[in-house]
Amino acid sequence: MEYADSGFINVFSLQSNNMPAPFGLKEVREAYMRISGCVHRTPVLKSQNLDSLAGRQLYFKAENLQKTGSFKARGACNAVLLEKEKRPNSPGVVTHSSGNHGQAVAYAARCAGLPCSVVVPKGTPQVKCDAIRDYGAELVFCEASPASRNETCAEISSKTGRAVIHPFDNFDVMAGQGTIALELLEEVPDLDAVLVPISGGGMTSGIAVATKGMQPNCKVYPVEPYGKLLQRCLQSKQRMWPNPPQFIDTIADAIRTQQVGNLTFPILCEYAEPKVFTITDDQMIEGMKLGFERMKMVVEAASGAAIYAAVKSIEEVDAAPEKVGVILCGGNVDLDHLPWFSRKTSY
Repeated sequence: MEYADSGFINVFSLQSNNMPAPFGLKEVREAYMRISGCVHRTPVLKSQNLDSLAGRQLYFKAENLQKTGSFKARGACNAVLLEKEKRPNSPGVVTHSSGNHGQAVAYAARCAGLPCSVVVPKGTPQVKCDAIRDYGAELVFCEASPASRNETCAEISSKTGRAVIHPFDNFDVMAGQGTIALELLEEVPDLDAVLVPISGGGMTSGIAVATKGMQPNCKVYPVEPYGKLLQRCLQSKQRMWPNPPQFIDTIADAIRTQQVGNLTFPILCEYAEPKVFTITDDQMIEGMKLGFERMKMVVEAASGAAIYAAVKSIEEVDAAPEKVGVILCGGNVDLDHLPWFSRKTSY
C-alpha cells in the first residue's frame, strides 16, 4: 500500500457548470474552509495488488482514517458549525443515527461547544455507542425502525429547541460530504469513476454534485446492499420502495436504510449514474478481508462493499472505467464481532 501520486490542482479555482442543484461547488468549497480545522484531509491510497486483481487503477479515499472513524464528520461539522454561526445562543443539536453520524454530530457539537443528543436504534454496535458518549453527547435508544428514529428525534427537538441535524436529508450535511470529492479530484483529477457506498444518499449526493462540477466526465456509481432496490428507482426516476420505510437485513449497519432521502433522491437522479452495484453480505465480507489483508486497512462492511465492487463487479459496466476512486467510508468495526467469525463465506 502506498500514497497516490499527487497531481495537484487548486480546487478553489475551479468553476461550477451551473448545474441545477440546491447546492453546488460554491457551498462545497465554503464547507471545505469551514470544517478544515475540525477534520482530517484523508490520504488517497494505492494497492498494486488490488490494481492487479481489478485489472485497472484504483484510488482509495481513506475516510476510515477520518475524525470519528468515518466520512460523517465532514457533513456533521459543516451543519453544526453553521448552526452555531446562525444561532450563537443555540440550545444545541439532536440527531438520529445507526452510529457513525451520531458519533460525528457528537464530535461536531463538542467542537462548536453545543449540547447534543443522539438517538440510536437498539442493537447499535457498542463501539459506536461508547464513542458517542465519549464525545459528551446524551445517548437515547429507540426501536429499530426509521419511524421510531424520526419520532424520538423530533420529540427531543420539540422539548429542547435543539436543531435537528438529519443524517442525509440536509443540504449543509451534503455539502460537507462533497468535500471528499474536492480532495480526491485534487489528487487524481483524471478519474473516470467514483464508487460510493450508499444509505440515505447524503454522501453520494455531495460527491456527485462536486464531481460533476469539477470533472463532468467522471461517473459516480452508488454501491448498495442487497435489498435496497435503488437501481430501478434511479432508472425510472420514481420512488418505488414499499412503505413504511424500513431497514435492510445486512451486516453493514452503516448502510441499512432502504430508502434514500426525499431531498437526496432528485439529486441522485440528476447527478449519479442509474447503474447501481448491489453487493451481498458475503461479498462485503470478502471486500473487508481484502482491505484488512491486502491494504492493512480496518474498514467497515460498507467500505468492504465498495472494495468488492471495484475489484470484482466493475466489469458489469459497458466500457469499464480505467481509473476508479473508491470511498472507504468508515472504519468503526467491532473487533469482538468480526462478521467472518459468524458467517460462512466463499472467500
